[in-house]
Formats: sequence, structure tokens, C-alpha cells
Amino acid sequence: MPITDLLEKNARLYGNEVALVEINPELPETRRVTWKEFELIEPVRSPYLRREITWSVFDEKANRFANLLLERGVKRGDKVAILLMNCLEWLPIYFGILKTGALAVPLNFRYSADEIQYCLDLAEVDILVFGPEFIGRVEEIADEIGKHRLLYYVGDGCPGFAEDYTSHVANCSSKAPLISITDDDYAAIYFSSGTTGFPKAILHTHRALSHSAQVEQRHHGQTRDDVFLCIPPLYHTGAKMHWFGSLLSGSKAVLLKGATPEFILKAVSEEHCSIVWLLVPWAQDLLLALDRGDLKLSDYKLDQWRLMHIGAQPVPPSLIKHWKEYFPHHQYDTNYGLSESIGPGCVHLGVENIHKVGAIGKAGYGWETKIINENGETVQRGETGELAVKGPGVMVCYYNDPKSTAEVLHGDWLYTGDMAVEDEDGFIFLVDRKKDVIISGGENLYPVQIEDFLRTNDLILDVAVIGLPDKRLGEIAAAIIELKPGVACTEEDIDTFCHQLPRYKRPRKIIFAKVPRNATGKIEKPKLREMYGATQLVAAQNRG
Repeated sequence: MPITDLLEKNARLYGNEVALVEINPELPETRRVTWKEFELIEPVRSPYLRREITWSVFDEKANRFANLLLERGVKRGDKVAILLMNCLEWLPIYFGILKTGALAVPLNFRYSADEIQYCLDLAEVDILVFGPEFIGRVEEIADEIGKHRLLYYVGDGCPGFAEDYTSHVANCSSKAPLISITDDDYAAIYFSSGTTGFPKAILHTHRALSHSAQVEQRHHGQTRDDVFLCIPPLYHTGAKMHWFGSLLSGSKAVLLKGATPEFILKAVSEEHCSIVWLLVPWAQDLLLALDRGDLKLSDYKLDQWRLMHIGAQPVPPSLIKHWKEYFPHHQYDTNYGLSESIGPGCVHLGVENIHKVGAIGKAGYGWETKIINENGETVQRGETGELAVKGPGVMVCYYNDPKSTAEVLHGDWLYTGDMAVEDEDGFIFLVDRKKDVIISGGENLYPVQIEDFLRTNDLILDVAVIGLPDKRLGEIAAAIIELKPGVACTEEDIDTFCHQLPRYKRPRKIIFAKVPRNATGKIEKPKLREMYGATQLVAAQNRG
């Protein structure tokens, strides 16, 4: 069924129950706001710490925005972009777009003005909905992007180049528009993470969105009693598709604006959260705060917290081992997916397989996997190849980019670009991104393997291994190492530690610096190669 049907079902069955809560820990006032009061404080920059809406209000707000769009001439196949920080308005706006038969186009809140314009043009967007954090960036390009597009502003103090969302939507009907939507209709365009240049526009159907909801509930067993804590940005497939499990089960979700360890534990405690999806850096920060004694678990109500799961990046086994020392009763899952495969879940570890932590797992519900060589042939178990996936969540195409589409879609199979190996039990382990493999002196080096080893060093907080140019070897492995706060460590210490590795795998250059990650937790290796590659190239040329 179309994903919009799930929202309407919840409004019918659980209308007066809380659907969404927004918490902003940095706002001073702690008064709680009911759904009735919410009508009076619609702007995003509310003076309140906590806001909530019920399933019926959620659906009504989606209907109001849908009817506004229809009044403004939006029709099936049009595109409406969302440029908002996580807030209580985000999901009703998203579902309002879908209810018209138009496509929702979420935008990364880190995009520069040029990237915003690029994505709007690539996806052929008709309307942009944006929030107060983006006034400056949108204003830079307003004259250009506003020529053929409507601009709606969500928040206080609407700028002169946009129309006010709140005043317009308040006068629209709260009844569902009579638009027929099928599973095969186009639903959304998501953008790739952009770690390899300008992002690509990824087209998905309603069938793909609905299947992701089924995958999430099958993997993590959401019931009406669960409460999901959502911290990552909603523009990304990962956060939203994990929330889809709550949508399918009709259970409450909490949008937390802030990812400090204290904010996380306080939200879990006060909102009785039972499921939390984290990125590796957030889990590391929480463990460090507990190790230092900055936080004490006894200060919080955490008995109901049953599941912690991680996605978007390789997960060090040492991290989960450390986590279980503090949370021995937690279930744990690793999620693997791409925006091209509608986010997480096409491969997952499974809560029953914690003994295999380090693997991304096996094919998820409704998915198939294979590992292939350069000719597209399945390799033998134990051999390294490229991971390919097949299932209802594979994208339709890269929108307006047939060349890139042909590179990754081969029949029903999506070639992920991730190098992987399958062990004797059928569990898949990521080796590295195909484009990140380092060829040094004719040997293939897989950075993730070296990173996993370095993370076993108790002094290291985070690490990224990249290839840098070398005149003699072609490339060398360089380790950018972020140390834990307050520790002392030298290049010689790291070099000695790496003697446990085969000689050809040892990093030949050590750089102590912060490891940059994007909003979804992925290491920004192109940025690191740009930062350090030019210097290394000059050094290589000088050695010649």
C-alpha cells in the first residue's frame, strides 16, 4: 500500500495518541505543550522545550498542506523540496506532499547555496519549503531559484522573498484530498551523500517506501508500546526509514534536536524510549562520558531501553563490546543500506547474531545479495568482490542521469560499490568502498581493515585511512588519527602498535587530526584526500 495509507490508518485507529514529540534541550523552558496548544504556536521557533502532536493532528496537518499545494496548482509528478532542520513540522509536510501525488525532495541541511540550487535544478523542483536556519543561503539564490518556483517559509519572521507557510496552511481544509495513489507511483527523490562530488538524485516509488517500513518492523519488532528516539536528520533515508517502523506499528517517536550524551540519556529516560538508533561517533561519545564519570546510568530511568542499533558506517566490534559492558541486556543490530536501496535494512546483522559483530550481516527481509567480480560473476565464498543487492527497495534510477544509472543498475541488481567478503556462515563483511581501495606497490589495501585494527587501540577515538600519492609505490596508506581527549601518543607509538599488522598493511604516514564526518556519520575521505594529497604529491615529486 502507499505509505500515506499508514498515516491515515493510524489517525483512524489511534487518533488521540501521541505520534511525534520534538525536544530541543537547548531551549530553557521545560513546559510541556499539548496538541491543542500546538495549534497556537505552529512556528518552528517556539519558546517551548517540548512539543507533541497526536496521530489525528499529524494527519490533519498533512492534509492541510496537501490542499494548499493543490490550490497552488501542484499536480501528480511535480516536485516539492524540503529544507528544514528536524522539527515537528517536517513529517507532516513530507506526507502532505505525498498525498497530492507529487514527489517529496528532502535536502541536506549542510548544503551550500550553490548545492541547493544544483539539487533544485537537477530534480526539477517546483516548490521549496525552508526554515529559519536557511534564510541566508536561500536569499543568495532567491532571485534565480524564485523565477519558476514557489518558496514557502516555515517559522517566525517570513523573509520578503518567500511566502509564509503558517498563515497559508491555516486556512486550508483538514480533509484528505481525493487523489488516487498506487504503489508504483513515484514518491520521493533523495540525494546521495555527496562524499564523492555533487550528489545524485535518487528516484523511489511508494512501493519502496512501504517496503522499508516492513523491513524495519520485521528486523526490530516494533509494537505499539515502543518509543523510538530519532536523532539523525530526517532528510536522510536512514532516519526516516527507521521511523517508518514506528509508523507501521502506530507507536510514538521522539525527535531529539541535539546529540550530546546527556541529551540522549535524558530523552530516553523522560520519554521512556525503548529503541535508539545511533551513529558511531555518538555511541563513542556516550561511552567516553560514562568512562570519565561525567554521567551515571543510575541517574536515569533506562530499564525500558531494549534496542540500540547502528548504521551508515562500519561498526568496530570493540565499540559494541564496550557498549555491552554498560548495557548488558540491550539487543544490538547493525544496519547496512544505501539511499539507492531506500536506506538501511537491505543487509543487517540481526539481534540474534551479536556474536558476529563486525559483519554487516545477511540479506534483510525481502532482499537478496551476491558478491561479484569485475565481470559480474558471483565469487567463491571467502573471496573479495563487490556487493550487489536486489529487492523491492532498489531505486528506479538516478533522476536525469542515465549514464550513472547504467553504471550501478544491472537488471534488477544494484551494484553498491562496496567491496565485501562472505564468511563460512554466510555473513557479509565490508572490506571497503571500491573507490577507496589503495593500490600500493601492486598490493590491494582495504582501509576499513586497517581502521578496524587501529580502533582496538584504547588511545584512539576515531581514525580514517586514505591513499596518498607516492612516486615509487603509486600510493601509500596514511592514517588520520583522532585521539581521545587528554591522552598522549606519538607517531612512534602508533608505528610500534602497527607492528602486529603485516608489513604491507602498516600505514606509512601518521597524521594526528580530527576525522571529518558528514551528517550521517560517514567519513569524508574525499575531503581528507584533498587536504593531505597535494602536500604528499609535492613530497613525492621532490623525492624523485
